[in-house]
Order: sequence, then structure tokens, then C-alpha cells
Amino acid sequence: MIRINLAPPSTKKAGPSFSSESGINLGMVFGVLLVTLIAMLGGYWRTVSSEISRLNNDITRAEAEKTRLATVIAVGQRYKREKEELENRVNAIERIARDQARPVYLMDAMADVLPPDLWLSRIEEKGQQLRLAGTTYSALALSDFMTNLKGSGKFKDVDIVVSRQDIAKSPSLVTFEVTCKFEI
Repeated sequence: MIRINLAPPSTKKAGPSFSSESGINLGMVFGVLLVTLIAMLGGYWRTVSSEISRLNNDITRAEAEKTRLATVIAVGQRYKREKEELENRVNAIERIARDQARPVYLMDAMADVLPPDLWLSRIEEKGQQLRLAGTTYSALALSDFMTNLKGSGKFKDVDIVVSRQDIAKSPSLVTFEVTCKFEI
């Protein structure tokens, strides 16, 4: 048997070869790629490291600014509290000055409607509601008092709550309690 080999002679070396058929050494290519990759990772690490340093410096500056501004904020809050206290005081004074005339008008209106033989022993005011308590010698004076309250135009919703006459005593006194609303 005769064998004929038509393939060109092979130049095989012993062991693996990293070169291609075009004569490029693949080991060198991979080595250059590895060095390039390491250089790129080193550049990225350097960029990230400088960014971390910059951010740490920014944090340090921000903390210092925060500490400085904390005192300014505390002063501002103190001024705000003092302003609110002052406004509350001014409002209280204005409210007192505004409401100060009401008792004068009430006493003036009471002087106009009181019959001569009737005495008030207590006047209580809660909001617009008045409670008047007193004594008189007759139920007729109490009736005149209630009529005068209604007719004055300054007192609304006039109603008698209690009326007692003590006949055991001489002179017999009528004690009463009347509610109404005083409107200026």
C-alpha cells in the first residue's frame, strides 16, 4: 500500500503554541489586553478615590456649616418665641381695652332699668349671658324690673329663674334670680 500525502509539510513544535497562522502571537495580545485592563481599573480606582476624598471634604465643610448655623437658628427661634409672647401680650391688652367699656355700659344700663325699691346683690356674666340676683319688697317691683329690662332694648331673652317670698319675716322680702343677654 502506498500512501500519498498531498498536504503541505507541517511544522509542528512540541507543546502548545499561542500563535495563529498569520504570525500574531496571541500571548502578547492577551498580555497587552491584561495590562490595558489593569491600567483602566487603576484609573477608575483613582477617579473613585478622588471622588470619595472630595465628598468627605464636602461632608466636613457641611458639618462645620451646620454647627455654625445651629447657633444662628437658636437665636432666630428665641426671637420668634419672644415675638409670639409679645404678640400675645399685645392681644391681651387690646382685648382688655376693648372689653373694658362693656362693664361701664352694663352698669349704666342697669341704673336706667332698676326700680327704686329693688336691690341687686349679684351680677354674673358668662359670655353674653347675665345672671342677676337680688331682693325687693314686692313682686310688683320685680315685675317692673323685668319689664324695664325687656323694654330697654339692651337686654334680650329676659327670664326669671327663681322668685321666693319669705312671709315669715317682716317686711316680707322677695328674693329673685333673673337671666338675660346683654347686647351693646
